[in-house]
Amino acid sequence: MLCTASSLIARRKSPILLISGHIPSRSSEPQMDGPPPPPPPPLPLPSTKHTQATWKLSSTISPFIQKLQQMPHQPWVEPEQHQETVDVLAPQLGPYFCYGTLMDPSLLSDILGLADKPKLRPAKLVGYSLMLWGQYPALVDDSTEAVVEGMVYDVEHKKHAQRLIEYETQMYRPSLCLIRFTDGEEPAEVTGTTFKYVGNPADLNEGHFDLGLWLKRMGRGGIDGGELVSTYED
Repeated sequence: MLCTASSLIARRKSPILLISGHIPSRSSEPQMDGPPPPPPPPLPLPSTKHTQATWKLSSTISPFIQKLQQMPHQPWVEPEQHQETVDVLAPQLGPYFCYGTLMDPSLLSDILGLADKPKLRPAKLVGYSLMLWGQYPALVDDSTEAVVEGMVYDVEHKKHAQRLIEYETQMYRPSLCLIRFTDGEEPAEVTGTTFKYVGNPADLNEGHFDLGLWLKRMGRGGIDGGELVSTYED
């Protein structure tokens, strides 16, 4: 077949032959509906011993304790409590067992400032003994069979009890005791107060206290026929 010049020119201008007669466009690619998906979460930080210990500790604490730990600090205020205190060294009233120089009525009257002769009752203490602190007797604990003889005066005023404490000095301390009277009158026994030695035990010596001899040395009396003679006048 003979080709004309015009047909050759047309073929040179259109070198691409279309088979299906359709050319796809970019607009025909599939598209997703809605907003784009969110970015992925950040990678977790590497765990350390501190974070692991904190996590373990928080997992073992109850929610109630955790809530208390998160609360702001408030100072704890304790309610005021009115409690009466008892002074065991305060002067006590009642019967006092005297075993040394206070057995002398004249001396006891001068110490307490009494206008009349004090009334004394003979008595004893069981479970005590006497030693000497210098020239003065000192009452100390002993076996249950040990006995100390003395006199009892009933203190009715706190000022008198305070004067007895001052006379005995800090080497003696008021102490409760069971007094057994030896005069056969009632009451036969009472709970009272006596003065126990509280100084250094190394300062004590064995010995016997002689009240009559002590009064004579002090110029307050002496012994006449084996009996105590006091300078107290009725």
